[in-house]
Amino acid sequence: MVESVMELQPISREGYDKLKEEIRKLEHDDMPKIAEAIAEARAEGDLKENAEYHGQREEQGRLQARINSLKSKLASCYIVDKSTLPKGVVAFGTRVTVKNTDDGDIEKYEFVGPGEEDYMSDVMKILTTSPLASALLGKKVNDKVSIQVPRGTINYEITEIEELA
Repeated sequence: MVESVMELQPISREGYDKLKEEIRKLEHDDMPKIAEAIAEARAEGDLKENAEYHGQREEQGRLQARINSLKSKLASCYIVDKSTLPKGVVAFGTRVTVKNTDDGDIEKYEFVGPGEEDYMSDVMKILTTSPLASALLGKKVNDKVSIQVPRGTINYEITEIEELA
């Protein structure tokens, strides 16, 4: 039997607390409401044709899956003290500005842990386990990096690294 070892991922104290609060809310606020709605729907009689009952049961399953997913994320994380991180290199908790050397486009990325990612913000917050982050981690300003993506190769030059508090 092959035993796989899951590599722990860094997470900030804020990200950890956010995930813990979401789990608390789901377990202590949302799940009891669903259980109450199921009990009310069950009291209405024949469960075979009770759409409200089946809908609430489905919602209960969805919430439990979300709770399990969040707990799994937390179990695979360790809280990082950002003050101990190396300076001047791309690392967890840094914001990096890169220039695409093929077309001159400038992009900014912030490297975060599970539950902190945000792909819609002005500065895209991406997981340190992403292929882009993996290619940039440990690099310094003026380093050049080629990253394989599904549509080919992207060539970046690191122009700035910001340590975030």
